[in-house]
Amino acid sequence: MTTPATTTPTGSASADPGAATRLRNGELRRMVAEQLAHDPAAALTPGAIAHRLGGKSSGAVGNALATLEARGEAEKVSTTPVAYRATAKTADAAKTATVTPRGATLAAAPPPPATPPAPPALVTGPVRRPNGQMYHPRRLSGLSDVTALRRLRDAGVSALMYGPPGTGKTSVVEAAFDDIVTIQGDSDTVTDDFVGSYTQTPDGRYEFAYGPLVTAMREGRALFIDDATLIPPTVLAVVYPAMDGRRQILIKAHKNEVVDAAPGFYVVAGHNPGVHGAVLTDALSSRFAAQIHVSTDYDLATQLKIDPKAVRVAKNLAMRQDKGEIGWAPQLRELIAFNRIADVLGTTAAAGNLVGIAPDEDRAVVAEAVRNVFGANVAPLSLGSQF
Repeated sequence: MTTPATTTPTGSASADPGAATRLRNGELRRMVAEQLAHDPAAALTPGAIAHRLGGKSSGAVGNALATLEARGEAEKVSTTPVAYRATAKTADAAKTATVTPRGATLAAAPPPPATPPAPPALVTGPVRRPNGQMYHPRRLSGLSDVTALRRLRDAGVSALMYGPPGTGKTSVVEAAFDDIVTIQGDSDTVTDDFVGSYTQTPDGRYEFAYGPLVTAMREGRALFIDDATLIPPTVLAVVYPAMDGRRQILIKAHKNEVVDAAPGFYVVAGHNPGVHGAVLTDALSSRFAAQIHVSTDYDLATQLKIDPKAVRVAKNLAMRQDKGEIGWAPQLRELIAFNRIADVLGTTAAAGNLVGIAPDEDRAVVAEAVRNVFGANVAPLSLGSQF
């Protein structure tokens, strides 16, 4: 006969080392209820509770929470990420494990299937980004881009946003997901930047500090990998097991720890096709079923009161870029900068700066387009003689 494991006040097993794998029926559910009852006002995700219980499977914790909710012993308070809170019945559920004897018949019928949550509401108005700036949604397949991304997340369809730098890929992702965790990719990104590494504490000890991938997985948050195609493929592969049916990763550097993704975990990435070194591999492309092109919204540029002449130059160069005549054209970021420079140094200086920031191989074509609109005296900004 197996002796039930005793528990500490925090709910972790304190019996022999193998007790965690021999919990009796209903014991994990009791431990989960105990965590909710310990802080009844807090909204806890399955990943957070699993972490408190010493690394229990967040999937198993999620199942226990669903059962507690069906019994009225827990309340789901959010779906993105999924989080639960205690009810008036939670404290009783935390006292003893409810066990159904082998072969016994349940007295009550199982609860009816939960009603699927309604899809995210249609967002059409401006959305505030973390930096305080307002994002103006754009159309995407009959929806606003913010709404479409939120619905893709609910459906578990990872999205890849691609387009030239400065077109607003980061802006739409930040507007769509207010729980976002971001990794800025480049050629120097290593696996530790995703999963974490050991760091030295002030008293000289070494502790493992978890990275953004682990944080997003445990807390059921959205992970944005910006400039994903600049990251070496062997490094980026650390994310793939978390995105597929396994929804877990193995941290070899930290005792082969297994981390499970909590409900709500989602991966979205950014790709700049024209940037040197950006490679969209087959392995990466296959993980992102939805691939969304992001280009400059010239109507928005007009709404932002960008100089119409600058918008005309940008449109002209964008058409030539589409034809393959040049590789660069000003995007919304450069047009916003144009207005700021014009306010300080004047329109001619701002037009000259458009020429100055163009890549060397495209500068002659850009200079011609700018001078045709702003005048022949336009030149890149440069210092002159002593003032």
